[in-house]
Amino acid sequence: MFPYIPHTEQEVREMLRTIGVDSIEDLYRDVPMTVYSLNLPKGLDEFTVTKMVKQIASKNVVIEKEKIFAGAGIYVHHIPYVVKAITSRPEFVTAYTPYQAEVSQGTLQALFEYQTMICELTGMEVANSSMYDGASALAEAVLMAHRINGRTKVLMSEAVHPEYVQTCKTYARGFDLQFVPIAVDESGSTDLNILSQFIDAESCAVVVQQPNFFGVVEDLRLIREVAKDLVLIVVAEPISLSLLEPPGSFGADIVVGDGQPLGIPPNFGGPTVGFFATLEKYVRKMPGRIIGQTKDAEGKIGYVMILQTREQHIRREKATSNICTNHALMALTNAVYMSLVGPEGLREIAERSYANAHYLARRLEERGFKLKFKGPFFNEFVFAVNEDYEKLWRELFDEGFLAPLPLAWFDERYRGLALACTTEVNTKESIEQLSSAMERGSK
Repeated sequence: MFPYIPHTEQEVREMLRTIGVDSIEDLYRDVPMTVYSLNLPKGLDEFTVTKMVKQIASKNVVIEKEKIFAGAGIYVHHIPYVVKAITSRPEFVTAYTPYQAEVSQGTLQALFEYQTMICELTGMEVANSSMYDGASALAEAVLMAHRINGRTKVLMSEAVHPEYVQTCKTYARGFDLQFVPIAVDESGSTDLNILSQFIDAESCAVVVQQPNFFGVVEDLRLIREVAKDLVLIVVAEPISLSLLEPPGSFGADIVVGDGQPLGIPPNFGGPTVGFFATLEKYVRKMPGRIIGQTKDAEGKIGYVMILQTREQHIRREKATSNICTNHALMALTNAVYMSLVGPEGLREIAERSYANAHYLARRLEERGFKLKFKGPFFNEFVFAVNEDYEKLWRELFDEGFLAPLPLAWFDERYRGLALACTTEVNTKESIEQLSSAMERGSK
């Protein structure tokens, strides 16, 4: 099969002569050449290719869900099979924005319901219909805080996920924002004394995570009191919000997070989906797109995209976001998962995750491991390990475990520490097996 080229050779020569170049290759002369010959092998028939792909796939190592004890932003939960059955329907499987309301009522209503569920979970007043992921949602929240008060100093807890912090700094390069790290105290929570010392006239926002990167539950009430009139941004884990008091109850201004735990399986880099909720008074400063409910000329309920703040829709200087593609399918997955599991189901998942984590912590302590922090935790916690724990981690992987993560992978300051995580899929047997393997391997 040859490529379809809509121009004759004569037409191509005339166009090149008009712009003053001799060949099509000259159009790319400013592009660095790293490969001069691709040296591609000859094509193969479908049967042979299928066989080769299967041989490669057979080399993959598949860890059983109950033996996964790694979290740090990506979590393994049981996903009812009906979630995929619904979200795989052809009318939903598209990444295209539902611009034409008259032919997109189903998608628009699903996203409207998603926004409502996110507001109920976070305790906030309005939510948009998704962001790329949790990290970019936080970065957009920081930029929104800057739009709200025009200040430039962001007080960022060191208990916020390091990758989220890195994403924020990347987004903020063109805005001259200053990020001030706020250390944690011995409980693993954001040190409020240090936080209060850094608040001044240039302070824009306070950013904390709930539960934080170390798994500790922050006292949002006290943080709100210390933050005073600053924009309070909370990065929240959605499953925990069915058990913990929502950030909106403590006066949070913006709540963001990653919807991956809500029906999306872990994968190599995604896709995930970011949720973004705020107060109604800030709705016109919020990035992304919002779905609204209205009535048509006949008085029937209809759904449309409202407050579209993308450059494509309004003047560039007034745009609050340049999001082009969308994660509506992932947001739909969140909505389907939450509607099927229900409030009671979400709470049960959270309670089981909590119980499993505390059981694992007790078993590790009984085997000589010490927890790093004293603060209350949800389903993740940090404990001390040997300096060469990375070697043990790989050995445990060979035994079929995705063991607690070495925190040195995120920051060298945390060498000798590991972050353990459990969810409802872990069992008593798998917890006993891990704790025994950890004890054996640490000797």
